[in-house]
Amino acid sequence: MATLTTQAIALAGLNPTYSPATGGGDKCEVGDRNFLHVKNGAGSPVTVTLTATASVRGQAVSNLTVSVPASGERMIGPLQPDLLQSPVDSLCAIGYSSATSVTVASLRI
Repeated sequence: MATLTTQAIALAGLNPTYSPATGGGDKCEVGDRNFLHVKNGAGSPVTVTLTATASVRGQAVSNLTVSVPASGERMIGPLQPDLLQSPVDSLCAIGYSSATSVTVASLRI
């Protein structure tokens, strides 16, 4: 499981760097200005799962799942700490139904 480096978008511009999705999943920083940009270069849709760590009245909140279409991309966020921040490492765990031909960037505006 790799930890993605969060890249800050600035007035001067940003040419984001994308990392290959890791088969065992990735992790990223959370924050109300943080989001993921996932690109799927495969011929089939990919499901991205963000592990929810929140609970309401003792009941666990469901994980967030986003379908990224074949040859498509999705912006996912904001990555709210109260929903996604792990109490162990303060990061968000990201899973992929398939990591083949998938790239991802962790971004902050």
